[in-house]
Amino acid sequence: MRSILVIGIGRFGKHIAKKLNDLNYQVMALDQKEERVNDVLPFVTNAQIGDSTNAEILSSLGIRNFDACIVAIGDNFQNSLETASLLKELGAKKVIARASRGVQEKFLLRNGADEVVYPEKQLAAWTAVRCTSEHILDYIELDKEYSIFELSVPAEWNGRTILQLDIRKKYGINILGVRENGELDMDIVPDTVLSQEKSILVLGRQKAVQKCFHI
Repeated sequence: MRSILVIGIGRFGKHIAKKLNDLNYQVMALDQKEERVNDVLPFVTNAQIGDSTNAEILSSLGIRNFDACIVAIGDNFQNSLETASLLKELGAKKVIARASRGVQEKFLLRNGADEVVYPEKQLAAWTAVRCTSEHILDYIELDKEYSIFELSVPAEWNGRTILQLDIRKKYGINILGVRENGELDMDIVPDTVLSQEKSILVLGRQKAVQKCFHI
């Protein structure tokens, strides 16, 4: 079973730990505040109170044994930077760090982080796209050109099959799955019939999706 170290158990770190637990990962949590550590105990494998900028404390955790280390500190960038650097010095396989500004991302990448997440920026982008059309239910940007969208089925598509719509040929968009009553079916065929009670998961260029769904 894969194991993850989460450092900084504020709101962001707590959500990460919960999700990793749901995915059946072994999660080790570290934070300076006792109340945060106690709060996360129900859904982590282990937790410890400590300062992540202290090399001895980090070393005692056996950093090399974790598949990834997530620095989720959000209230002290200096601590986040020092922690990322120490983790890499101690042999961390992969360091993922949180940034709240673009300049922080640059410093973290230069000082130990292998990847940087920017939750406020990513959530802002998701919210902006989500609000551009009533059809958009969810959105994942893969790069500057391609995205995956979950969209409600347009009224004019009701009762028509995927073959009849042929949006792959017309727009270069691939239908990946169909969701109905909360259940996602990825085993779709050309004869799959769409209805307004369903939503569809599509992959394509953002501009093509916008044109196809009149976004």
